[in-house]
Amino acid sequence: MTILDIGHPAYGVEDMDATLAFYAKLGIHEAFRLTNDDGSIRLIYLQVQGNRFIELFPGGPDADTRAPAETRSYRHLCLLTDDLKAEVARLKDLGVEFDREYRLGSWDNPQAWLSDPDGNSIELMQVLPDSAQGQTAIGNPPPPWPRPA
Repeated sequence: MTILDIGHPAYGVEDMDATLAFYAKLGIHEAFRLTNDDGSIRLIYLQVQGNRFIELFPGGPDADTRAPAETRSYRHLCLLTDDLKAEVARLKDLGVEFDREYRLGSWDNPQAWLSDPDGNSIELMQVLPDSAQGQTAIGNPPPPWPRPA
């Protein structure tokens, strides 16, 4: 037996409709939902790709009761794209606001940052072939860090 992949992160959300609308702009849509006996939502699964999902639970904390970002163990969700500049432009056209629109990360992978309606930080990243992630994915050792000058 072995771990095969990441299945899903799970979030408690304050406003399910706003959260569903936000992720739909990212191209991530509801796959299925489970309901309680009274018909209320128990949880909703959003499908990212294949068997990768985001799980949403109603009743998340409101903005006034959430822990500040610097004290949470959760840091961010990273979603991959094959063309970051085009994806940022597409999302901006849909009215998505970015915390940081475009920059190079530590391994020179382009990244942009935004937050969902509950304040969860999301990194959009394009993995480049020569990056640590790109090289590791094809079975090569990552380049040394810090990189030689």
